Amino acid sequence: MKTTEALLAMLKKYDVEYVFGLPGETTLGLYHAWEKFEGITHVMARDERHAVFMADGYARLSGKPGVCEGPSVGATHMIPGVVEALKSCVPLIVLTSDVPLHSEKHNMLTAFDQTALFENMTKETLTATRGDEVPFLVQRAFRVATTGCPGPVHLRLPMDVLEEEISTSLPPAQKAFSTYPGTRPAADQGSIAEALQALASCERGVMICGQGVLASRAWDEVAETAEYFGLAVGTTINGKGSIAENHPLSLGVTGSRGSSAFSNSFLEEADLVFFVGNSTDSVGTDGGTLPGAGSDARFVHLNLNERDLGNAYGNGVLLHGDVKSTLRALLDMARQNRLVPSFDMRPVVAKRRGAFSGKKRSGNLPEGLLDPLQAVEAITTAMPPDTVIVADPGMSAVYPAAFWKVPSAGRRFVTNYAMGALGYGLPAALGASFALPEEATVLNMTGDGSFGFVTGELETAARLGRNVKIVLFNNKSYGWIRATNRFSYGGRNFATDFVEVDYVKLAESFGLPAFRADSKDSLDAVLPSFFRTKGPALLELSVPPEDKCIPPVPEWAKKAKKLGMECPYWR
Repeated sequence: MKTTEALLAMLKKYDVEYVFGLPGETTLGLYHAWEKFEGITHVMARDERHAVFMADGYARLSGKPGVCEGPSVGATHMIPGVVEALKSCVPLIVLTSDVPLHSEKHNMLTAFDQTALFENMTKETLTATRGDEVPFLVQRAFRVATTGCPGPVHLRLPMDVLEEEISTSLPPAQKAFSTYPGTRPAADQGSIAEALQALASCERGVMICGQGVLASRAWDEVAETAEYFGLAVGTTINGKGSIAENHPLSLGVTGSRGSSAFSNSFLEEADLVFFVGNSTDSVGTDGGTLPGAGSDARFVHLNLNERDLGNAYGNGVLLHGDVKSTLRALLDMARQNRLVPSFDMRPVVAKRRGAFSGKKRSGNLPEGLLDPLQAVEAITTAMPPDTVIVADPGMSAVYPAAFWKVPSAGRRFVTNYAMGALGYGLPAALGASFALPEEATVLNMTGDGSFGFVTGELETAARLGRNVKIVLFNNKSYGWIRATNRFSYGGRNFATDFVEVDYVKLAESFGLPAFRADSKDSLDAVLPSFFRTKGPALLELSVPPEDKCIPPVPEWAKKAKKLGMECPYWR
């Protein structure tokens, strides 16, 4: 058996169904074997970056490691996706082919030190120096990617090694590591007991869930814990879906992206904050201002990543473990000890939600421009049930984060606010579609700034025919940078604006049905046809840039209100 055949056979043993990538000369030996191999579908992208983003989207929705591959010449292009996966704790198996290792110093075309490139951006980088090693390295890659804090593992495959005959039989797969989390360690009993006392005695307790809840698939335990202790529950933008947002204890998204004065006010006033599967990064804590320097709140922090445990708020109870197993142990101990919480936040949440509800902009925008808030509300109302939204950074993420209420817990909303690189959404949406039933709708919300990074993947969308619907917010600029420049630096629109582009014609040139709306009436008119269209389609929306129509971002909203601008979701 050749190494190429052994590699494919090992991937199949780990239940890999799809590999996202694109061809190159160093990978042709693998592709030749793949032509005769059944059971693993190769999904071709148009850019190595996007192959990684596809695998990322697939991993987040499937609960399995995403697998991607690229040739040696394209290995450098894969780094943005690999870094996002590392920071977002998404398990990936990143395969790169290579020239023979001995030829690197002879300046062979495409040769460079791949190991040095990937070693600081993955959990581990592995190099196959003999064909017989490859089955073992595949085992190790899946085990490392799915255990502890999940993340990407790189496997470097020289083309001469891929052509070798292997002399050993294939080992069995370690099936526990074909999904993630591969293991579920719980925090120690002493720390859990200390956390229970803090949770039972608080009177303004708030739980803030990050995407570790979604990775652990612990949303049932989150709801049960919140209900037992009467905790209000907010999420980071990446943790959206950790609890159904129609739950009486749900606050929606907190922090600096997609939050509101309603949701953040609970953090400002909390006497205890329970961070769950949450890195306590700058986005989730609004730059460390929530709860704030003057707060007397106590902290409990549950996280699987030891590097982030207590990183921002170290003066609390630290629970090092998997979210699902640790919350289950916490609930079991609470019931065994018959702990009775001192307060229930349900009536407080209901009363305050009523005071903040129904606050909208007046809609006095120039003719030919849509209010992004109205657009998101119309789109999320019209979209089919069980739609998954995959959003690029910017207004395309923060509006649905703030104003679309996820009706049931689970991964229904995906965005990349660990790094926030543009161009994530469309490829991640395409990858996510392979983790869902073929008829399921995946809605990619993107801006024209992000879209400029991925227009070539319109061909991929057309070729694959997946039910991916693209909503393009066109404000003719890098709108987020415009707003940051204005509200954080008092500057003008330096290096942000684009020429006029007809995105409808662009999409149609790739064979996609395309629609356009520049008013609420025209949007309502096209939405039924947009969603009824079989396969991929694009809807272009004409909207103002963020410095003209303030999105739900606390810092900007507070400064804009001083300038007399309308920000109804902020005090």
